[in-house]
Amino acid sequence: MIYVGLTGWGDHPDVYSPGSKKTEKLSDYSGHFPIVELDSSFYAVQPERNIRKWIAETPAQFQFVVKAYQGMTGHLRGENPFESRDAMFEAFRKSIEPLKEEGKLAMVLLQFPPWFDCQKDNVDQLREIIERLKEFDLAIEFRHQSWYANGMSEKTLDFLRNNNLIHSVCDEPQSGEGSIPLVPVSTRKDKVLLRIHGRNVHGWVNPGGAQNWREVRYLYDYNKEELEEISRAVKTLTNTTENVYVIFNNNSGGHAAGNAKQFQKMNNLSFDGLLPKQLDLFEGGF
Repeated sequence: MIYVGLTGWGDHPDVYSPGSKKTEKLSDYSGHFPIVELDSSFYAVQPERNIRKWIAETPAQFQFVVKAYQGMTGHLRGENPFESRDAMFEAFRKSIEPLKEEGKLAMVLLQFPPWFDCQKDNVDQLREIIERLKEFDLAIEFRHQSWYANGMSEKTLDFLRNNNLIHSVCDEPQSGEGSIPLVPVSTRKDKVLLRIHGRNVHGWVNPGGAQNWREVRYLYDYNKEELEEISRAVKTLTNTTENVYVIFNNNSGGHAAGNAKQFQKMNNLSFDGLLPKQLDLFEGGF
């Protein structure tokens, strides 16, 4: 099964009903896509009440890819709001446990920063993190080329296989050490994740200041030929893996929803169990 979705649900105006309120955006979104990447969990461990609210607002078959809290993956700058590392992981586990209980947790995405390179200390840190979260399905996304360059690709993939980890395959700008190549290989038979970041090399390397980087880094609109490349990668993954989760993250210019719908149409994909709201918004659009 191929599942298609977007990063977050709050910034995709094409999928909302006319006059939709902020509190209705997730319901509107789940009328179009069967999965979503929950990225607010990266910036703050979400209160359990938020998680239960989102569970209630989505159909029974809807699934969340939960992005791990930034303090757990080395992104955090400044003071950690938790009194200890143990408390941070415990809070995160407690936060997302309801999703697992309801069968709506597709996986937890551990995305590591560009400076997290392939060296022993970082491998040891990775082992420590996955041990702390061993009750969840974990997807690993690297952002330093050393995990794949100079003959390391197969060793990296073997590490993921041996630890029952999901490979987060990426399509992203190729800009040296701070990006990874598209490697359409799954390390588990049941699940694989493909995240679509766009191909804006300039924005990837020079995203601007802290206030406007989101407006630049993922500014990209895939053309038909590029989506066909993505489709071939997905086809390769389906040959070895039961479920392929495809997340479009190229939304700096609002292109993610349209590209995802175009990809869906090109591959004759349809999804059961969506909310019956606004299912015809994209009809005739592609």
